[in-house]
Amino acid sequence: MTSDADHVDHNIDIAPGDEREQGGSVGSRVLGYVTGLGLAILLTGTSFFVAGTNLVWEPSIPVALIVLAIAQMGVHLVFFLHITTGPDNTNNVLALAFGILIVILVMGGSLWIMDNLNQNMMPDHIMQMQR
Repeated sequence: MTSDADHVDHNIDIAPGDEREQGGSVGSRVLGYVTGLGLAILLTGTSFFVAGTNLVWEPSIPVALIVLAIAQMGVHLVFFLHITTGPDNTNNVLALAFGILIVILVMGGSLWIMDNLNQNMMPDHIMQMQR
């Protein structure tokens, strides 16, 4: 026999994407996706506005775009990929961290190789004399 004191409502603090595990309805899951879509559209529109207007201080535009891009990635990770801090999402977070590490290594290695090739190229005046 359970009393009202034993019944705790766990639906108060549910991360987006965890509605299914908490017994949430289809409507709450759809609302999570619609909220994510709205935030993604808002962040995309804000990025285009910042890049195309003269109202923003010009040197701050790249920083603003980077911040908006990071926010956009956060929205996609939480609302669409359901990456949360729950104990059952440890493998997802580790897979995401490994993926980010691989992308950083590939980008860094590519930039290093291109810079090395650029430094080792023959100067233009030597290439013109060989013709």
